[in-house]
Amino acid sequence: MSQRWRVLDLIECSSDISTKTGRLIIGEAEVPLSDVACILTGDRTKWSGSMVSMAAKFEVPILACDWRGIPYSMTMPWSSNSRVATRHHAQCDLSIPRAKNAWMRVIRAKILGQAANLPDPNSLRLKELAQAVRSGDPDNLEARAARTYWSTLFPGENFSRDISGLGRNTLLNYGYTVLRGFVIRAVCTAGLIPTLGIFHRNRSNAFGLADDLIEPFRPAVDYSIAILPRTASLEDKEIKKYLVGIVTGHMGDSGESVGAAINDLAQRFAMYCEGDIPKLPVPVWVAPSG
Repeated sequence: MSQRWRVLDLIECSSDISTKTGRLIIGEAEVPLSDVACILTGDRTKWSGSMVSMAAKFEVPILACDWRGIPYSMTMPWSSNSRVATRHHAQCDLSIPRAKNAWMRVIRAKILGQAANLPDPNSLRLKELAQAVRSGDPDNLEARAARTYWSTLFPGENFSRDISGLGRNTLLNYGYTVLRGFVIRAVCTAGLIPTLGIFHRNRSNAFGLADDLIEPFRPAVDYSIAILPRTASLEDKEIKKYLVGIVTGHMGDSGESVGAAINDLAQRFAMYCEGDIPKLPVPVWVAPSG
């Protein structure tokens, strides 16, 4: 697939960064911004005005991350989508029933993706929960599925999901950070309002819609981490490279990549808001066979 899905991880980079004719110059390396999907930066990264300007020109978001690799701010160029005004109005006017229906389909897809990562009988249990999700998920079956899912995804590890935790949690946080950057970019490219979510509507969350649409793709990160040894660490550069590469992998045995599926979902949600399609089709992660 196109190399434009490349994630540029500069969290630990302390080299001077300059720009030249559409490229970032990092030490002795040159990286074409046309190849980059998003840039991760940390406290040691030496930003420059030219880097921000050039990234905006190529519609590349820059995510500033803390020591855990969790983003706390982002720069994103104004959308160049020709339908941006129309889609903003349509998104604002989306009715509550249609928003709840979309959320139902997102959660169903997420739980089915989680089921694909588990053996029976837990896989069957999650599939049953997925089919029972109603409009808006008023029964919070997402949380019920999560309790079964996290207690069995990493056998024998007594794992508990904690965003501030260590070990597997650190890997999950980093993988989700990379994934979130792609979703944010897809949302903005589709001409949507990133703050206006269908479920996540916290007034302090600038990317509520991205946090909605990321959900069906989390199982792809979970699977990729579940097959790693328990001792895997972000201190190993190959592990970080492996996690960044998740977005270029396939949605199971289909030929579509995770990154392409993210873009498609954002575009379809925009069409759903405008009334061009009656229901929101949401892709489902399927663990690769073999």
